[in-house]
Amino acid sequence: MSGPASTSPAQEPGTIGDAVSRYCAASETGDIEAVMATLAPDPEVVSPISGRLVFRGRDDARLVLGAVYGTVKDLRWTEQVGDGTLRVVLGEARVAGVRLTDAQVFELDPDGRIRRITPHLRPWLALTLFAALLGPKVARRPGVVRRALSG
Repeated sequence: MSGPASTSPAQEPGTIGDAVSRYCAASETGDIEAVMATLAPDPEVVSPISGRLVFRGRDDARLVLGAVYGTVKDLRWTEQVGDGTLRVVLGEARVAGVRLTDAQVFELDPDGRIRRITPHLRPWLALTLFAALLGPKVARRPGVVRRALSG
């Protein structure tokens, strides 16, 4: 990068304005308000359990992200790659004592805010445990699930 004039603070990796770095820091501590502050006005969160479910809008994203980060333990993001409007962050956590890894894809809007989150979780056992623990938390709000299915 050639200097401050060529990049907005929201897009420069490692700066206070970098939405993905702020998202990672907030999610590690379970600070959902700080997570939400990194999102675009019209965020989407793709379900890693069923790619058919896409949670749209701030209210539904808050519910699902709160449930996600209330379910995983010892979350730690280890590496961020990408630039411009596409980033991938690698991380690991524990679910019911089982190691879970994630390669989470972030699509940014033109202002550098997170527009779409697509998690890729593995291994199968950890994903299954995650689904079993997360499902009831989200299912308490059937309207959220209906909206996520309606595309």
